[in-house]
Amino acid sequence: MPDRQSIYAKVVEMIAPFNKKGVSITEATRFAQDLEWDSLTVLDFVANVEDEFDVIISMNMQAEIETVGQLVDALQRLQDGK
Repeated sequence: MPDRQSIYAKVVEMIAPFNKKGVSITEATRFAQDLEWDSLTVLDFVANVEDEFDVIISMNMQAEIETVGQLVDALQRLQDGK
C-alpha cells in the first residue's frame, strides 16, 4: 500500500501534462482556480488517476475535492479500503 508521500508525488507527476500555466504545485493548489482547469480537463485527469491507482472516484467525491492535498487524502482512503 503506497504511503501518502508516494501518492502525492505520483499525483504531482500526473498533473504536469495538464499544467499549461506552469503553476507551482503544492498541497493547497486548487484545480479550478489555480490550474484553471475546465470540466473536460478534470474528466481527463480523473480518468488517468482512476487508471493509475485502480480506484473509482465517485461524482460526489469529485465535487468535494478542490485541492491537490484533498485528492491525495481521497486516494489514500480509497486505497486503504481495498
